[in-house]
Amino acid sequence: MANRYSVLFEPVKIGPVETRNRFYQVPHCDGMGHLRPRAEAAVRGMKAEGGWGVVCNQETEIHPTSDLSPYAEGRLWDDRDVPALRLTTEAIHAHGSLAGIELAHNGQSAPNWLSRAPSLAPSETAIDGGFPKQARAMDKSDIRDLRRWHRDAALRARDAGFDIIYVYAGHHMTLAHHFLLPQYNDRSDEYGGSLENRLRLTRELLQDTLEAVGDRCAVAFRFAVDEMAGPDAMQSAEEGRAVVELLAEMPDLWDVNVAGWPNDSATSRFAPSEGYQTGYIDFVKQVTSKPVVGVGRFTSPDMMASLVRKGVLDLIGAARPSISDPFLPEKIAQDRVEDIRECIGCNICVSADTLGVPIRCTQNPTMGEEWRRGWHPEKIEPKGDEDQALVVGAGPAGLECAMQLARRGYHVTLAEAGDSLGGRALREGDLPGLSAWKRVSDYRVADLRQRANAEIFLESPLSAAEIHELGIPNVFLATGARWRRDGKGRSARRGLPIAPGARVFTPDDIMAGRLPPAGKVVIHDDDQGYLAGVIAGQLAARGLDVTFVTPAPVVSPFTAYTLEQERIQASLIESGVTLVTGHAVSRVDEDGCRAACVYTGRERSLDCESVVLVTERERDTTLHEALREAPGALRHLQLIGDAHAPGLIADAVYSGHKAARDFERTPEEIDSQLFRREIPALNEW
Repeated sequence: MANRYSVLFEPVKIGPVETRNRFYQVPHCDGMGHLRPRAEAAVRGMKAEGGWGVVCNQETEIHPTSDLSPYAEGRLWDDRDVPALRLTTEAIHAHGSLAGIELAHNGQSAPNWLSRAPSLAPSETAIDGGFPKQARAMDKSDIRDLRRWHRDAALRARDAGFDIIYVYAGHHMTLAHHFLLPQYNDRSDEYGGSLENRLRLTRELLQDTLEAVGDRCAVAFRFAVDEMAGPDAMQSAEEGRAVVELLAEMPDLWDVNVAGWPNDSATSRFAPSEGYQTGYIDFVKQVTSKPVVGVGRFTSPDMMASLVRKGVLDLIGAARPSISDPFLPEKIAQDRVEDIRECIGCNICVSADTLGVPIRCTQNPTMGEEWRRGWHPEKIEPKGDEDQALVVGAGPAGLECAMQLARRGYHVTLAEAGDSLGGRALREGDLPGLSAWKRVSDYRVADLRQRANAEIFLESPLSAAEIHELGIPNVFLATGARWRRDGKGRSARRGLPIAPGARVFTPDDIMAGRLPPAGKVVIHDDDQGYLAGVIAGQLAARGLDVTFVTPAPVVSPFTAYTLEQERIQASLIESGVTLVTGHAVSRVDEDGCRAACVYTGRERSLDCESVVLVTERERDTTLHEALREAPGALRHLQLIGDAHAPGLIADAVYSGHKAARDFERTPEEIDSQLFRREIPALNEW
């Protein structure tokens, strides 16, 4: 271990328990939870194997009145939930790490769709999430019930084997946090009004938990010190600091961050700096003698060690970096910093949770596949009988496929038609705010260039005849996809009427530096992902008069899943972009275009000199079709990545990874082991 990082591997005492190092995977959702307990255990166990000294689960419902269905969070309603949670603690303890659980009652953030219980809140209020329901104000008996539910859950958590048990007041998501904040709490009794009164419930929950399990388990307090919402909200310089001062020595551990979740898990597009939360939480250790953990998308061991030595943090917290690389601590311990798969801050991991499906990651395609497919982020089975493989195309799919094939032991030839490696990750990474995307290619290119069994050839477009001449019998084609110029997409399944003289651009043009001339430009976003919004901001920054047209009711609707949508829409408005929502471009003329209302069909004219069409992509399968028609001596031919099915960069990386793992397996083996499912038992309870 390099001496400059030895401070990161010191043990830390947290109440009655002690960590083996300073690496702390803070609670984060993973789409497994109570619905997929074996997969949940495998995800957390992999983190422990990778060296994280503390591994926590996610917010864990303590009662049916805090039902977060359809999302698969943790659940500890009664004793029947203990065995499933014990799978997780055993997986974590098997590698010498401590297991933490984040107990939560989500109050008005819990719609209780499954349990159909009334939602609870400090005061009468509409529930979160835009649902036409209201939460009822809790009376004193409700508060007593809540304390009992929380205490019972803490005892069950102890019995399930957890070492650290949370009281959770953050992200605008829990009753403890709702009671703290005046916008949620307008009570006039001893639980409302002054900060001391609003803090009463949190103090009681901490005291109850310490009395119940504090002899064996550490009690952590997760607290958002700043809402990042201006002077009318809780700020770290005022009430946030006051809360820490009032409770300074009460919890065994302070886990501090900012609220709400889009701020705590801000994407690199809007929070590009590592450690972006430090300025909000760096006062905490000045107030308490208890250990402090904080987050900030830390991937640099130099920054981590500096924060510890400067007395800002005792433990380096991470959610997303631990997803991108579960073995980050081990790599630092082995002085293999260059091998870390750095988080790109894209929040594809978050999107899985908000979609209610198992977690995934752009950088780490094995995330979420540990149990159901048996994938390991650092291990892959050795090659079979074949010796060579050719990968055509060095985008995200091609790079991942080539890297994993080389790791398996094949001699890999990687041929790229262009003069650089990275494909769309490189092109999109040159757009404003997306520079972190380049880490996808940087990590894989660096790995391949260290391998003697991998050869890389740039400016090497290959024809079918040339591939046959190479004599490599196993070919993977990552030839990508191009953005369509005819407007074909969700709103125009047969394409758009486009006048011969119209100036039409695609995202490929923009990324290649071919920009519309000065003047008015319409961007038609029928893709509804992140890309059109980025391009609109770029062109507006260059002085163009931009009108953004989308059939969706808001801009870039997919980005609601990555916690960015509101920021994107606000940034476009602030940039002077005109937003035309609920409309789809219906035709493009030489001097403008027409847009039709998606609800009424009524059209309107939009004056513009140019149109950027962000609709669909067309797969580049020309080479595949030529090879399939004349396979010659080829034994394996496979399309991967966007050439197989256009999607996110995460999808392309996953496709390349899966292709490398499946190589030399029979179709029957692949089908039978598509993935394991966790099927509920039919016991009656």
